[in-house]
Amino acid sequence: MPYVVTQSCCSDAACVVACPVNAIHPTPGEPGFATAEMLYVDPVACVDCGACATACPAAALQPHTKLTDAQLPFIEINAAYYKENPHADRPILAAVAKKPHVDAAGLRVAVVGAGPAGLYATDELLKHPGVSVDVFDRLPTPHGLARYGVAPDHQHTKQVVGLFDKIEREDGFRYRLNVHVGEDVTHAQLRAAYDAVIYSVGAATDRRLGVDGEELPGSVSATDFVAWYNGHPDQAGKSYPVGSDRAVVIGNGNVALDVARILSLDPERLADTDISDVALAALRDSAIREVVVLGRRGPAEAAFTLPELIGLAGIDEIDVVVEGDVEVNSEKTRILADLAARDPRPGLRRIVLRFNTAPVRIVGEHAVEGLEVARTTVVDGRAVLADETEVLPTGLVLRAIGYRATPVKHLPFDDQRAVVPNDAGRVEPGVYVAGWIKRGPTGFLGTNKSCSEETVASLLLDLDAGLLTAPETVIERLPQEISERGWRAIDAAERSAGAAAGRPRVKLLDRESLTAAAVVESTLRKTPRKRPLVALGRR
Repeated sequence: MPYVVTQSCCSDAACVVACPVNAIHPTPGEPGFATAEMLYVDPVACVDCGACATACPAAALQPHTKLTDAQLPFIEINAAYYKENPHADRPILAAVAKKPHVDAAGLRVAVVGAGPAGLYATDELLKHPGVSVDVFDRLPTPHGLARYGVAPDHQHTKQVVGLFDKIEREDGFRYRLNVHVGEDVTHAQLRAAYDAVIYSVGAATDRRLGVDGEELPGSVSATDFVAWYNGHPDQAGKSYPVGSDRAVVIGNGNVALDVARILSLDPERLADTDISDVALAALRDSAIREVVVLGRRGPAEAAFTLPELIGLAGIDEIDVVVEGDVEVNSEKTRILADLAARDPRPGLRRIVLRFNTAPVRIVGEHAVEGLEVARTTVVDGRAVLADETEVLPTGLVLRAIGYRATPVKHLPFDDQRAVVPNDAGRVEPGVYVAGWIKRGPTGFLGTNKSCSEETVASLLLDLDAGLLTAPETVIERLPQEISERGWRAIDAAERSAGAAAGRPRVKLLDRESLTAAAVVESTLRKTPRKRPLVALGRR
C-alpha cells in the first residue's frame, strides 16, 4: 500500500483534489465527510505518485515504507474503510460543491476572527478579482486555535499555518490585529464601512460541570490550560498546581487526551517544540505521576478519535492503562481492549482511561484535594449515577467536556446551542458567520474550509441579488492596531529566538512583548503594500 493517512487529519481536503485517481475518501459532498475522524487512502487505487503528501498541510500522509511501528495500524485502518465503502463507481475526481459565479469587483468585507474559519473565508473571497478583505482579531497574533489550541507535540498539525501564510500574502488582504470588535470598533461601524461582515469568532469558553467545589483553586478549565501551555497572552502570569502526584481530566475527547499526554510526557521531549517557556519550566518541576481520564459512558462512546488513541498507545515512555473489560465492536474498542490487556509497566508515568465514571463533587476546603466520583450505567443513552461514590485524591481537576461560544454583541444568539442562528452562514444580508460560532464546536481545523465556503457562497448570492448595502465610511487605523507587517515582525522574532534554541519558535507570551515586537519592525520596514485601491461605495 503506497500512501497511508496516519493521524487525525485537518480535513482540509487538499489531498482529495490533488489525487489524480480519486483514491482518497470520503470527499467533500460524500456522506460522512463533515464528521469523518480522518480520510482514507484506497490501497488498490493509489498509484504512489505522492501528490497527496505534497498537498497535505499537516503531513498526515506517509508512504507505507516510512511508517514507524506505532503507525503500522493505520495500514489496516485505511484499507478497512474501502472494504465497507468500496466506491466502485467513483468518478476520476471528487465532486466539489458548485460555487456561484458573481462579479465581486470592489467588494469590501470585514472578517472578525483570524483563526482557521476566518482565514479560509478570506481565501475564498480573495479568489474573486477586485475583492478586499480586512481581518480583525482582538489578539496581536492570528491563527486562533492553530496557534493556541494544537498541542505542542503535534507540530505536524501546525503546518497548516503555511497555508495561512499564503493567504496573508494575497492581493486585497489586510490584517487589523489587536482590535477588539465590540469595544474598539462597534458592529454598527463595521456595517457602515464594509459591504459585508463575517464573524468567525469561535467558541472561546468551556462548558461547566455544574458540581459543588467547581470554583476551588485547582479546578481548571482544559481550555485555559491548553491556552497556557501554548503561550496565549490571556494566560500570561497564570500558573496551575502540578504539585500532587495525580491529576484528573474529566471528559474523553481529543482535548482530554492532549492535556493528559502533555502532563505525562517527559518535559525534555517537549523542549524542542513551541511550548510556552513558563509551562515547560512548570512541567519540569511537576510531581504528577498519574493522570486519570474520566468518561461518563463506556469505551464504545469515547469521543476521542482513533488516530489520537493510536498515537497515545504508541508512546513508549507512558504506561497507558484502560480500567475494566472492553467489549470489542470497533477498531477503537479493539485498541482499548489491547491496552486493557497490557501488563503494567512500573516506573513510568501513567495515563488511566476510566469509563462509566462521572464527577459528583470536587472536594477541598481552600483548594482542590480530591474528586468524588460515581460509577454510571447507560440507560436510554443517558449516564445514570450509582449511589455509591469514591474520592480520588488529587490537587488538579481539569474539565474537558467541550467548548462553548459566547454571544456576539448586536447579533442574535441561541443560548441552548451556543451559536448565532443562521441559514447557510447568513444571519441577515450583509452579516454572516463561519466556524464554531456558526455550527458549534465540531469538526477539525480543515472542516472550517467547507464551512467557510458555504458562508461565502451565501454572501455572494446576496451580492448578486443586490441585497448588500454599499459602505459609507472607513474605519481609520487605530493606535494599537497591528498590520500583517507587524505580525510578520512578531513571527520573525519568535522564529529567530527558536532557531537559536533549536526550536520552531519561542513564543512571546504577553501583549506587551508581542506589541513591542510588532512596533519595532513596523518602524523599520516601509515596503509598499500590494493592495488594489478600492473606492467607497458600490462598484
